Amino acid sequence: MKAHNKWLTAPLAAGLSAALLSGCGTEQGGSGGSGGGVRVGMSDEILATDPAAGYDPGSWLLFNNVFQSLLAFPKGGSEPEPEAADKCDFETGSKVYTCTLREGLTFSNGNKLTSEDVKFSFERALKIADPSGPAPLLSTIDTIETPDERTVIFRLKVPDATFPSKIASGAGSIVDHREYPADALRADGKAIGSGPYKLDSISETEATFSANAGYKGTARPKNDAVTLKLYQGDRAALSKAFIDGDVDVAYRGLSAGDIAALENSADTSGKGIEVIPGSSAEVQHLVFNMNDPVVGKLGVRKAIAYLVDREALVENVYKSTATPLYSIVPAGIAGHNTAFFDTYGDPDAAKAKKALRDAGITDKVKLTLWSTPSRYGPATDQELEAIAAQLNASGLFEADVKSVAFNQYEKDIAAGKYGVYVKGWVPDYPDADNFTSPFFGKDNVLGNHYENSAITGTLIPKTAGIADRAATAKAYGEIQDIVADELPIIPLWQGKQYAVARDDVTGLEWTLDASTVFRFWEIRKG
Repeated sequence: MKAHNKWLTAPLAAGLSAALLSGCGTEQGGSGGSGGGVRVGMSDEILATDPAAGYDPGSWLLFNNVFQSLLAFPKGGSEPEPEAADKCDFETGSKVYTCTLREGLTFSNGNKLTSEDVKFSFERALKIADPSGPAPLLSTIDTIETPDERTVIFRLKVPDATFPSKIASGAGSIVDHREYPADALRADGKAIGSGPYKLDSISETEATFSANAGYKGTARPKNDAVTLKLYQGDRAALSKAFIDGDVDVAYRGLSAGDIAALENSADTSGKGIEVIPGSSAEVQHLVFNMNDPVVGKLGVRKAIAYLVDREALVENVYKSTATPLYSIVPAGIAGHNTAFFDTYGDPDAAKAKKALRDAGITDKVKLTLWSTPSRYGPATDQELEAIAAQLNASGLFEADVKSVAFNQYEKDIAAGKYGVYVKGWVPDYPDADNFTSPFFGKDNVLGNHYENSAITGTLIPKTAGIADRAATAKAYGEIQDIVADELPIIPLWQGKQYAVARDDVTGLEWTLDASTVFRFWEIRKG
């Protein structure tokens, strides 16, 4: 099993902007449900309703709304705050973490929620260790003690100052010990939690949620119900549903071209349509196989770093729905720097040529850039074609692009068949740790055979013990500088989040931030 990760997905919706801007489907059909119900459409699937198994964007959307965690990320914030807990604190050394639960917590079935359920939930996820589950995020837990009904004490194997962020994610979902087996996944598709919503029904195409009247936490739901329409990658169906008024919100299913056309159209507001932008920590990297006979040479990687024009990629391929990324830690995350821009600057063919000549390379460098549109969207192929064109325009490279289905792509990367390929990343939690620890050392999620003992043996362990995350900036700066010098990857861009909604829907701006938590409770219709 690879290290735990959520890969960036970029589903695209064909023809949405053209249909809307030409005047089709401007009437809003459907009622949106009684009691302030909201209908949301997305192209993702929900692959699991059991928090011990799911690790896809659709499943975590469900977990974040149906289950409580001890902590949660506040809207627009990256520091976790108490949710099911009344308070949580580290003892000295970031190895003992104690939480006190709120009083009077209950699950949606009426059962009391106590420290026993918290202990059960974490131990269960670790025991089941489902390949698609969150167990690796919880791997620093050694023992859990529950001296009374409201107190939970986590004793960690090593200092882990990111532990609060990890358990504020879907990995920290608390389940009812009377409803879930301790050593197996729940098989009936139901979900019993204590979060702001109850899961009423779910199928392959639709999930329905209603507000949980017994919920006690920080959320204040602004609607009574949410219907989530699931289009399972069928982008055309999602666009048609929005055009026809079958959904109030289209989320995670819009192409760069669609978004740009809608944002730049004077007609959009007149048609009762609003484009809501949000921040995001989703990133994409060009990855180098360090064992490859061509790009295994630092001079070749440096030449590519001097030639890649991120501004052109963002403008021409992604229509400014992303921003150029010049480091492995994205903007908006504490510790971010611009190591790649500081080292390589703007595209410079002369410096690229010098890097090759200094490495003794005088002939054109032949290489293939590998892509997989089924995972990251068709724009990925276009993006890599653009990068190949940039390299070839220098006269220093003879590059082409090949694209294969995702399953084959992953197998070939694991087998070391590719020299250069693309990877995307959706963070588990908004901390620089999640953009560094999974990427370096043995069995890293990039599969590129890169190891650096200073990063894995000194710097990352050092940051793990610092509870004040702002104080980690120097160490993370060193990591970013090392990566810019050694070039196991080249950061390309940082995404933005968007939703398209009818103009009677508000609150979406509070669901689109770097935490990646889509907060049902912030959405209001009418």
